[in-house]
Amino acid sequence: MKKIFQWVLPGVIILSTILIYACSKKLNLQPQGSLLASNVNNNSGVQGLLIGAYVLLSGENVPGQNLGNGSAASNYVYGSEAADDSYKGSTPSDQPDAIPIETWSLAQAGTSAYLDEKWVVLYTGIQRANDVIRTVRLSPSISSADTTEYVAEARFLRGFYHFEGKKIWNNFPYVDESISYANNNLNVANYSGTGYINIWPQIEADFMYAVNNLPTTQPNIGRVNKWAAMAFLAKTYMYEHNYASAKTLLDQIISSGTTSNGTPYALEPLYESNFNPAQKNGSESVFACQASVNDGSSTSGNGGNGDTGDELNFPYNHGPGCCGFNNPSWSLVQAFKTDANGLPLLDGSYINAPLVSDNTNPWHGTVDPRLDWVAGRPGEPYLDWGIIDTTWIRDQSNDGYFVAKKTSYAKSQQGTFSSTETVFWGAAEVDADNVNLCRFADVLLWDAECEAQIGSLDKAETYVNMVRQRAANPNGFVYLGATYNAATSTYSPQTTPGDKYAVSPYPLGAFSAGGQTYAINAIEMERRLELAMEGQRFFDLSRWDNGTGSMAATLNAYVSFEKTRNGFYRVNNNAMFTKGVNEYFAIPQNEIDAENASGKKVLYQNPGYQ
Repeated sequence: MKKIFQWVLPGVIILSTILIYACSKKLNLQPQGSLLASNVNNNSGVQGLLIGAYVLLSGENVPGQNLGNGSAASNYVYGSEAADDSYKGSTPSDQPDAIPIETWSLAQAGTSAYLDEKWVVLYTGIQRANDVIRTVRLSPSISSADTTEYVAEARFLRGFYHFEGKKIWNNFPYVDESISYANNNLNVANYSGTGYINIWPQIEADFMYAVNNLPTTQPNIGRVNKWAAMAFLAKTYMYEHNYASAKTLLDQIISSGTTSNGTPYALEPLYESNFNPAQKNGSESVFACQASVNDGSSTSGNGGNGDTGDELNFPYNHGPGCCGFNNPSWSLVQAFKTDANGLPLLDGSYINAPLVSDNTNPWHGTVDPRLDWVAGRPGEPYLDWGIIDTTWIRDQSNDGYFVAKKTSYAKSQQGTFSSTETVFWGAAEVDADNVNLCRFADVLLWDAECEAQIGSLDKAETYVNMVRQRAANPNGFVYLGATYNAATSTYSPQTTPGDKYAVSPYPLGAFSAGGQTYAINAIEMERRLELAMEGQRFFDLSRWDNGTGSMAATLNAYVSFEKTRNGFYRVNNNAMFTKGVNEYFAIPQNEIDAENASGKKVLYQNPGYQ
């Protein structure tokens, strides 16, 4: 297939040539290889280092590390399975490291290798970004303009990797370019005498530098531009509940922002186009992890350039053929119910019986059409792979009735947008679908939050309705007895919809009439529906909680319901989310031991974990 991110892909070769180091499992281990200024003190050398920093967005490609699903770019384990979006899937004995994350039972930090994998990837990305910053300053042959550009991209990436660590662990140490093996200054603290160290100001500074120094367009679509950096700075403010600063940026992005190739940001006409590898990098893509296949990269043994992190999240023995993980939950599917006016059931009654697709007492009312792009369910077509039945579920007693769908590719795309390279064990499961790290729908819904918090409820309603009106486009529905066109994400003929679809915008003035609490509830529900199964839900719940206990209430209510439906939760009937602890994950014990090996305690565990 065509290499959309041509600037990054050759970097695998460049990196192996100049021996850019990889962070080993711990920050204080000597790097593999060497980084020689004589090899990289020109444009092509520094670009090679920068490419190496971009490559880590995939969650793969760390030399010497056999990474798995814990490092996936999509964060599906942490953002979806640890929330109320999905189950681990497969069988209880398969990938057991996900179970304590899903059930919030990680009593000791060292009990899940998944967390170690994510930590390794993030700090490898941070160190590579820092290498760019250090090296470019030692390169007199590089122009000042190029120096500023490279530093701005590197600082964006450094900010991004720290942002990821901050939202996962909260008390995540900040590592800048002054910290290196050369100056033997590697034991970075996350705690001072007065408490844990807040790194939001450093993350803000990195993103702000990128906003001020990046161009609005780039020669390669995968490179970050000014507008994407602005979106992540706004996202940082959202996590800090600084709605005024976020709103100022988001307003600019909505009115004037463009993709890296200069296309004005806009919602894709069809929802599914955001998840179709044939239509990636469209107008809705603010920033994405670029993926490609059949380019020779999988011979590296580290997953190559495809979307390896989601390789397990296909139906079992159907579709691409493996492995039955990340099954949408009953709770998520129920949330797509709509009332007689095509609106969500904001009072929470959606969770009650009858249940969508239940085989004994099914819901006969209407549903939001996005459901059938988020979750594959019995009786519905799975793109062009066939009609789903119970044989598509690996362990129905534990996994429910639904299979993951957003990360799948069509049968007609196999071999073009999926890997044919057999070095990797599951070549067909590695595909060229980008991982959306931020899309324009996200921006609209953030700004809706800001408007509801400090601005106009009518404006908040406008932004939410833009997202809902796109969902209502009948060209983007799933249809029965129809042929799926993978090039356009459409079915033909559009005669018999897959279900009783009904999704409508909120009536004019509904947010103002309902008041702020109603509007915020509607916005939060819209984020759940629009961004379902995209690794966002856990972090949204954590952000909204802000010490109130709302996250614990939501997820413990979820468990109570799921215990009546799902075998896994019946077996693990002690699953309970603890307020003040489980809003963040445990820092890997391996990392704590390594950082504190000298006898000086600098890296502290998060509160509530042993």
